Amino acid sequence: MIDNENGKVNFKMAKKAAKSETPANGAAEAQGAAPSLSVLTQYIKDFSFENPNSPNSLLPKEKQPEISININVNANPLAETDYEVVLNIQAKAGEGKDMLFNCEMSYAGIFRLVNIPEDAKHAAVLIECPRLLFPFARHIVSDATRNGGFPPLMIDPVDFARLYQSRMAQMAEAESAKATKS
Repeated sequence: MIDNENGKVNFKMAKKAAKSETPANGAAEAQGAAPSLSVLTQYIKDFSFENPNSPNSLLPKEKQPEISININVNANPLAETDYEVVLNIQAKAGEGKDMLFNCEMSYAGIFRLVNIPEDAKHAAVLIECPRLLFPFARHIVSDATRNGGFPPLMIDPVDFARLYQSRMAQMAEAESAKATKS
């Protein structure tokens, strides 16, 4: 609760209000509670922007450079309900001596999943969590390329559900290939 007269937060009142909203039978309520996915924090875990051929790379070019973008998602459990999800983005313009820029970033978030069925957690962590992180990571890459002297690189939206399905299919193929070799 905020005291409007002096702008201070009154923690005693806030705690008391929170306690009164908690049901007496918390365990019974938790079983019927709605599933929730919360972002606890998000951050740049690793970042690199290289402009290896500057200032020549900043001069006008006759043709558009080839731009390659790779996106990958990894997740690590931190606790029973908490997961670190890392969105890895690599964006390159040009190759070798014609390289204009190379941007690599690992953008992460810590997420809390509560009352989500076990069979749905894997998909939630690898689809919904990166979907929430992506707009922030996209903005950072755009700003970095612009600040590096190039037009902002606007990465197209990513279908993380399709990416997840593709990854699961690859893992299933690898498992079946492994099983047939045995």
